[in-house]
Amino acid sequence: MIKRNLLVMGLAVLLSACGFQLRGTGSNEIAIKELDLSARNAYGETVSQLRRVLEGGGVKVYTGAPYKLILTDEQESQRTASYSGSARSAEYSLTTVLNYEIHGEKDRLLTSGKVQTDKTYVHDGNNLVGSDQEAAQIRLEMRNEQVQKMVAALSRLSPARLDELQQKADAVAKAEADALEAAQKVRDETPQQSPVEIPSR
Repeated sequence: MIKRNLLVMGLAVLLSACGFQLRGTGSNEIAIKELDLSARNAYGETVSQLRRVLEGGGVKVYTGAPYKLILTDEQESQRTASYSGSARSAEYSLTTVLNYEIHGEKDRLLTSGKVQTDKTYVHDGNNLVGSDQEAAQIRLEMRNEQVQKMVAALSRLSPARLDELQQKADAVAKAEADALEAAQKVRDETPQQSPVEIPSR
């Protein structure tokens, strides 16, 4: 058994040295090299783990970076998927949804989206401790998956795409500012009517 394990490990090292990667183990290359990261739950596990993963991937995370990733909301829902015959055990379906926004220059919204993870586990009424431990492990796995999905979403944003989104946001902001200015000009040029004086008797 030990020889077999050593053989597998040696083969994996040899393949990796040749540039081979097992499917699903490749890293997501992020074009954004500077990022401001914040979240509604600023000290939550998700934002803390995401920060570690980004920094480990060569992204400089600091306040005031050109682009800002905001984790606006994180929700978890649970529903019963099925029951056993004795009704002592039940299969639960867990869903976590992470909503996010990416802001650019002048804090203008460039894009927004969400990542979702779904898992199912069995709750055994005869083994509450074991079931609770399994649920905690499932939630940990889901958080890891959420972070990886968030990194994958960031890796799809190229500098050219971010520039395009920034130009669109700037154009929208300019159009809104021009509309407000035009409306104010109309108000300024419209004569103000004097209050009607009612003659005293």
